[in-house]
Amino acid sequence: MISNNPVSVSIVGASGYGGGELVRLLLDHPNVRIHQITSERFAGKQVSKVHPNLRKFTSIKFCAIAELTACDLLFLCLPHGHAMNNIEHYRALAPKIIDLSGDFRLDNVASFERFYKQPHACPDYLEQFVYGIPEINRDQIRSASLVTGAGCNATATILALRPLFKRGLAQQAVIEVKAGSSQGGNSASDASHHPERSGAVRSYKPTGHRHVAEMMQELGDRFNTTPQISFSATSIEMVRGILATCHVFLNEPLTDKDIWKIYREDYGNERFVRIVKERTGIYRYPEPKLLSGTNYCDIGFEIDPDSNRLVVMSAIDNLVKGAAGQAVQAFNLMYGFEEDTALGFAGLHPI
Repeated sequence: MISNNPVSVSIVGASGYGGGELVRLLLDHPNVRIHQITSERFAGKQVSKVHPNLRKFTSIKFCAIAELTACDLLFLCLPHGHAMNNIEHYRALAPKIIDLSGDFRLDNVASFERFYKQPHACPDYLEQFVYGIPEINRDQIRSASLVTGAGCNATATILALRPLFKRGLAQQAVIEVKAGSSQGGNSASDASHHPERSGAVRSYKPTGHRHVAEMMQELGDRFNTTPQISFSATSIEMVRGILATCHVFLNEPLTDKDIWKIYREDYGNERFVRIVKERTGIYRYPEPKLLSGTNYCDIGFEIDPDSNRLVVMSAIDNLVKGAAGQAVQAFNLMYGFEEDTALGFAGLHPI
């Protein structure tokens, strides 16, 4: 139900890249009033001190978590593990929560403990959070009070493959993600040191990535199947963006026309999914750099004429569709606003 009064929101942990993107988007939202923004390290300092792109857009200052007061909705942009250890405190502050960490993305505690290598602090909450990819859970998000943002790699992969897996056309895929450096967050490390990072094409998680658990859940568990998902991740010299190249082994022969029909049925009316497949040109397949700052997921495909392999490519901005933008998209659904409110940026070209 849309109210004439703006929704009062607070952002917990907004000094990181994802939190900064959330502030940027919400400052442009006509139905939002930002109540508080927290950072333990920068409490008392202007938000633009950390996010210089916001100079003259806001004069709000960071506060400490201990200074939070009640609001309508909390966005939690905290390191993994923090939300689940403090969820009761945050629930007392706001009737609705959108958590961008991995704490509540899985509804199976055994799967969480396997992939996150730790016990869950409040397993009873796992089934209460709605998985926050609007394109697959729109109706549940509309009525939810607790929403969890999906992982960025998982978002790109699930949107690329779900039309095939839900129809039983595939149960096996090999996925290689090439990711920009912002996926690692804004804390410095040996891996982010410029002489080590510049020019790198670095395989950092060839097996065992925790986002695989989300892929298994949304591509298999939801359809009572057990898919074979083989996932690897590689860092490349790019700041924003993800390109997922998914090698799908089909259960039956499909033509280009068949694939087009499948993806049009699922995504033809989706505001933020575009099918990108052209015969010529350097942008005939999805390209992450065109999506910088946008909430789009671009999906393309190519059939291997010599086998049952279908290559599906998807691209997103990991900080927007893979994090803050998707959270705002879910927020809009929860409050009955137009789904693309504050998310209309089309991207830049050239960039």
